[in-house]
Amino acid sequence: MQNYQLIIFDWDGTLMDSVARIVSSLQGAARASSLEAPAYDVAKQVIGLSLPKAMQTLFPEEKHLHDELMGQYKLHYRELDTTQTPLFDHAVELLTGLKAAQKLLAVATGKGRSGLQRVWQQSDTGHYFHASRCADESLSKPHPDMLQSLLAELDIAPGQALMVGDTSFDLEMAQFAGVDSVGVTHGVHTSEILAQYQPKAIVNSLPELAQLLLPA
Repeated sequence: MQNYQLIIFDWDGTLMDSVARIVSSLQGAARASSLEAPAYDVAKQVIGLSLPKAMQTLFPEEKHLHDELMGQYKLHYRELDTTQTPLFDHAVELLTGLKAAQKLLAVATGKGRSGLQRVWQQSDTGHYFHASRCADESLSKPHPDMLQSLLAELDIAPGQALMVGDTSFDLEMAQFAGVDSVGVTHGVHTSEILAQYQPKAIVNSLPELAQLLLPA
């Protein structure tokens, strides 16, 4: 698996341990809008979708509140929620190794552009990536728009790219785009769910991923 030219990463739940903060911010947004907060496992399942699609999924009967809910979510995530969002262990070592191996790196994320820029600045990782696509400038996962756009920008054939993600949305998006994938289990979805989308491998940690993608 060391021959791919382009490695595309999801962000939340794949490189950054932000699942708990996303869930608690979704719950906080619901309470602020006088709605019952979704259970942790229910809210967790929408991570990876664009924010409008996430709200449609969680609150299908409350269309009139979707704009308010999205505003409250952003407020909670950026300012009110104090849940920590560290990079997963060995994320920097993995990115450094891939860059040294002269791989092209990209991000395809359910975050908005401003959110991705903020966490890149906070984690000092933006310089690793040659391109990125965010939810507010693409069709939501699992539509292949993000991957197709990245492939076109970087002039890479689908067979030379690999998508790494922690959700069914990531792996299904890769299937639709004709791109191979690897599932990681330290984020949202279990190995049983990820396996349904025929990834080339499923790993439990970023060091396991490094063993697949980098020479010993």
